Amino acid sequence: MDLRRLAVLAAALAALAGGWWVRGAEASIHTYDREPFREVGNAFLLSGGSEGIVADGADLAAPGSSFIKFVNVTFWRTPEAAESHAKMAHSTGLVQAILFEAADRDNIGGSAYGGQRSICCTPDLAKLEGCKQGEVIRRPSSDDPDWPYVLDTHFSANHLSVKLEDDQVRVTKTGMYNLFFISCDPKLRGLTMSGKTIWRNPGGYLPGRMAPLMKFYVLMSLAYLLVMIVWFSQYIRFWRDILPIQNWITLVIALGLFEMTLWYFEYLNFNSSGVRPVGITTWVVTVGAIRKTVSRLLILSISMGYGVVRPTLGGLTSKVLLLGLTYFLASEMLDIAENVGTINDISGKARLFLVLPDAFLDAFLILWIFTSLSRTLEKLQARRSSVKLDIYRKFTNALAISVIASVAWIGYEVYFKATDPFSERWQSAWVITAFWDVLAFVLLVVICYLWAPSQSSQRYAYSGEAADDDDEEAQSLTKGDGEVGMVKIDKDRNVGASNAFSLEDEAEEDKRE
Repeated sequence: MDLRRLAVLAAALAALAGGWWVRGAEASIHTYDREPFREVGNAFLLSGGSEGIVADGADLAAPGSSFIKFVNVTFWRTPEAAESHAKMAHSTGLVQAILFEAADRDNIGGSAYGGQRSICCTPDLAKLEGCKQGEVIRRPSSDDPDWPYVLDTHFSANHLSVKLEDDQVRVTKTGMYNLFFISCDPKLRGLTMSGKTIWRNPGGYLPGRMAPLMKFYVLMSLAYLLVMIVWFSQYIRFWRDILPIQNWITLVIALGLFEMTLWYFEYLNFNSSGVRPVGITTWVVTVGAIRKTVSRLLILSISMGYGVVRPTLGGLTSKVLLLGLTYFLASEMLDIAENVGTINDISGKARLFLVLPDAFLDAFLILWIFTSLSRTLEKLQARRSSVKLDIYRKFTNALAISVIASVAWIGYEVYFKATDPFSERWQSAWVITAFWDVLAFVLLVVICYLWAPSQSSQRYAYSGEAADDDDEEAQSLTKGDGEVGMVKIDKDRNVGASNAFSLEDEAEEDKRE
């Protein structure tokens, strides 16, 4: 199997990966360690998590059906709040757990006479809504009068803590579920909470938007493995003719395979345990950042003509390495912010000051790549290196298409997030992440196709100006004996002129560098 067949097979696998649909979504375990409540309007509020949950339609009494379970949830109030109540008092503070589907979010809270929306019932709202003052305003869902689901917990006497009764809430409707712990008692300022909630579907603990990615990474690992097998077979076969740039391509393929496999096992561990160890996720993210950095430096080096029109990067080596190090740090910080410790389906959005450096460096790299490509194409045209010129034109076209696709996808991603602030389209959100991996893989396949190891690899390598004119070399092989002398003389003259051009051009380039 050659690399041209590889391109077709790999593209098919990538298409399958992009279209893979997963019916069941998984959820996760949320732990709380004295988490503080924050004041929001007239309520004290703590977010307990947001997950996409799928109701599988199974018997609700079955142990594997979808549910959200409360385990050892304990609320702690301040000593000052506890001491303000008598020892024999019965109910001295109310805390409520509110669980609702995103489509029912307007059934929580209300406003009196068109004023500011309140979470807790006020005297005016008690008259208008019929709610009970001091409790969360809740209106029954049109689909199920038992939802939004509310669990009440009362402090007793002057106790510092109270434990929520362990409960398991069955999920009978697929949707994005949100959990909030709310207190409307102004005396409970400084409230904290400990414990955990278990969000689970029959398949495991993965959050809804992450579940499809586990099978996606399986497909991507298989795709990279196919590329690795075909590329390495060619690499071994023609190892005497291998170019330096082909060694770097081999490294990128290996890193891609390693990264996709690590992501799969990281998700597999998350799915089985319900938690994401910081060390494991950080290690996977670091491998991904290295792969992205090396991939971009590979493209930049190819664009500069490394190994084709110049034997080394010369004075630009230090600049390229510095840019690579900077990009690695920016990518590492961004990926850590987005992945490490991320369990919620809504959370995990990186901060703006982490996104901007990564985007700026990508834009700078694109500008440098196309500027270098333009210079390389000019040199190849001047030297009339038709074979190399054809390869670089195809490479330029592939890069241009990938940049256009990236810009278009960024626009779609912004639109997707702007029109879905509550993550109600979580079942298709995995495609946003998967696209970038598929695009990087397709571009790598193109590079493998253009720079495939073969017995003629050295024809594309830098070997001095005397061997660069492929057209004249081809003509010299077809000329008769009587014309050899004339061709040789003409070729020598051309070589001399070409060398003069090369020295002048490289001198100018060195000045620019």
